[in-house]
This record gives sequence, structure tokens and C-alpha cells, in this order.
Amino acid sequence: MSQTRTADTWEHGEPYERYMGRWSRRVAAQFLAWLGIPSGRRWLDVGCGNGALCGAILDNCSPSSVIGVEPSQGFLAKAQEQLAGRVVLRQGTAAQVPLNDSTVDVTCSGLVLNFLPDPSAALVEMTRVTRDGGAIAAYLWDYAGKMELIRLFWETALELDPEAARMDEGARFPMCNPGALTLLFENSGLRAVEVIAIDIPTLFADFDDYWSPFLGGQGPAPAYAMALDSAIRQRLRDRLQQRLPVQADSSISLTARAWAVRGTVAKQGQQNFPGFGQG
Repeated sequence: MSQTRTADTWEHGEPYERYMGRWSRRVAAQFLAWLGIPSGRRWLDVGCGNGALCGAILDNCSPSSVIGVEPSQGFLAKAQEQLAGRVVLRQGTAAQVPLNDSTVDVTCSGLVLNFLPDPSAALVEMTRVTRDGGAIAAYLWDYAGKMELIRLFWETALELDPEAARMDEGARFPMCNPGALTLLFENSGLRAVEVIAIDIPTLFADFDDYWSPFLGGQGPAPAYAMALDSAIRQRLRDRLQQRLPVQADSSISLTARAWAVRGTVAKQGQQNFPGFGQG
């Protein structure tokens, strides 16, 4: 297929919201319920994007404070718009979090770790800014399995273009599974590491509701779609429309699975986090 070179693109908040933000928000609520952190804790969201996870923390966890760190100015502007000053937002990266040591009780990250050049270094940095005995947690899509809206896209693209494999998140991100996530957290010095699957329904009103977010260019699959020649992109669209389980009312019901992982910071050999599930 004729296409330009594509890359992961995360710059514009509104297209991302339609593509992934709406689903990330649903995962975030279940993720936080699983963590069971008591009220009054200091939270940090690394790679906060549009603020989906920050907003869920505010709505579900009664935090004493929430800080969001994000490299993209476009995403920060969208987060500021949605959170209306209820969160402290700072520009920064997972490799250089602009906070002092042991500043927060809980550091979390949603749909970010697999895109980082060095996830282990990021966890070291997250550990630095989290207090001894605090929690570090994250969630990532199950790209190779039950994240169906993306998996079906790539399976269809690969039928038409074997070169699509270089962009397929299922192949590119082997860390997005329980074994790899457990090993990543344990090798980063975290204790009591746990991983669970979180499944959410992704209901689309019709095929356009499914397809149009891929035209926003935000993320590997949309970047791939928008790099295609228009005629080839139309072929991909038509093949997807034939493949997806469209119901009589034009709706499409899929499942999105995320893997959630958490661990306890043990800077001084402490192995218990007093916040998990306690009042």
C-alpha cells in the first residue's frame, strides 16, 4: 500500500477524546475501585492527557490533592478545560516528573507506559516522587487480545497491507499482558505486585461512530489510517464495515479489555501500604 511514514501522535485533545478518551474514562472508574485507596491522599497522574484519570480520581477517591503531568500542551489545555482548575497541571514527562522526592501518596498512569522509551526508568522516577509505602499503579489496553475496537482495525488492515504490522500495537507492545507487567513492576523494586483484567463495553451508535475517530490522527491506528492514500483508506473502511458486528439498529457492541497493575513502594524495605482498602 502507498503511504507515508507514520508515528505515534498524541498532540490534540479533542480528536483523542472521541477516539480513546471516552473509553479510558470508563476503565478509570473501575481501576480506582480496585485500588481501594482511602480518602485524603495526595495523587499524581503521570501522562494525564485530557484528564480522564484525574477527573475520575476527583469523582471517586476524595483526594487531598491531584497533580497531572503531561508533555503535550494540547492535552494540557483540554485537561484544564475539563477539570476547571480542580487539578494542578504541569508540563513534564515520565522520565522527569517536576516534583520533589516523596511528594505524593499514590502515583498512577493510564494508557501511557507502553508508549514510553524506557518504562523501567519511568517507574524509578514514579517511585522517587512517591512516599515510602505508597502505591504505584497503571492500566494499559490488551492490544493483542480483547481491546476489540483496535484489534479488529489491525486485523483488517493486515489483510490488505502486510506492512501494517509495523504499527500494530498488538505486536509492538508485548508488555501489555499480566506476566510482562508483573515482571516490569517487580524488577523496578515494587512489592506486592498484582494484575487484573478490566473489561468495559464499547457501544457505538453506528459505523460512523466507530470509524470517524480513526480520522483524527491521534494514536498509531488513526495515524496509519490518515497516512493511507484516500482510495486505500476507503477500501479499509469498507472492509471494516463488512467485518464489524453491526446490529439491526445500526449499533456496534464491542469489548475493551485493559490490564491494571499495582505495586507498593518500599524505599526502606517496607512492604505494606496502609492505604489499600483501609479507612
